[in-house]
Amino acid sequence: MTVTTGRAGGVGPQVAAAGHHRPGRPRPAWHALTGWGFALPFVALFVVFMAGPVLASLAMSFTDIRSADLRDPLGVEIVGIDNYRRLFTDDLFLRAAGNTAIFVVLGVPLTMAAALVVALGVNSGVTRFRTVFRVGYYLPVVTSIVAISVVWRFLLQPQTGLVNSLLGLVGLGGPNWLNDTHLALPTLIVMAAWRNLGFSMVIFLAGLQAIPRDLYEAATIDGAGRWAQFRYITLPVLRPTVLFVAVVTTIGYVQFFEEPFVMTQGGPLDSTLSLAYHTYNQFGFGNYGYASAMSYVLFLVVVALSIAWFRLLRSNT
Repeated sequence: MTVTTGRAGGVGPQVAAAGHHRPGRPRPAWHALTGWGFALPFVALFVVFMAGPVLASLAMSFTDIRSADLRDPLGVEIVGIDNYRRLFTDDLFLRAAGNTAIFVVLGVPLTMAAALVVALGVNSGVTRFRTVFRVGYYLPVVTSIVAISVVWRFLLQPQTGLVNSLLGLVGLGGPNWLNDTHLALPTLIVMAAWRNLGFSMVIFLAGLQAIPRDLYEAATIDGAGRWAQFRYITLPVLRPTVLFVAVVTTIGYVQFFEEPFVMTQGGPLDSTLSLAYHTYNQFGFGNYGYASAMSYVLFLVVVALSIAWFRLLRSNT
């Protein structure tokens, strides 16, 4: 296209004839319709499968709807916040909340610390086969959690499991890991930390490789040791990475479900029952309104913990 200018330096008529949009002039309506046409499939799927169910479950949490009411929806009554009040007088809900809190408080720091140690080792001590180590540590993350749980359940069998067999070789009697009320939850925490270590390690490794080497060289010239370099260079520069890993890991651990579902069914004596698993059970029992209230309490916990991490680890600059 040829653009000509007049004596005053203005744009010639060819541009106007080409139908170009000028700043300050509203676009034709068909531009907006075209954009919405392309966006319509996603919007429709989002409304039907995401926004619609979310809003419906929020409304359900303020009613006494049960599975029997599906045949007679007009019989559903609005109970206000009674479902939410009931949660905090429900011993089983409080037990599940306590188990989830223990899982998060112990599991998140364990996973992050182990992942950071492995990332530091791979970053500083491995040069030729770094990709092999990254893939190896990341494999459990992409493996089905159901498959991993089944394998671990066989490994932890009291009589024939590999773990107790190895303990027997050194004269130690292995416990019944998954049927002991004091050991079942810590066992699931260790398994979850092992499985999720690879994801956090890869993120930490990417953050470590982005730190300029000049900082470490300058610190070495000034006489700073390894610990001083880690404390005053690595951790401060790695803070955004730590924040991301902490938030993602916490969100996943608050919603832990597959491990107790496959390995312990919430037992023994509800010692591994989680909030997500308890919510799932209530939906299965047909207590839709009560289960919806549980799911929104779980959502608020996730939001609160995410905000806490952002306030704790946000950059001061």
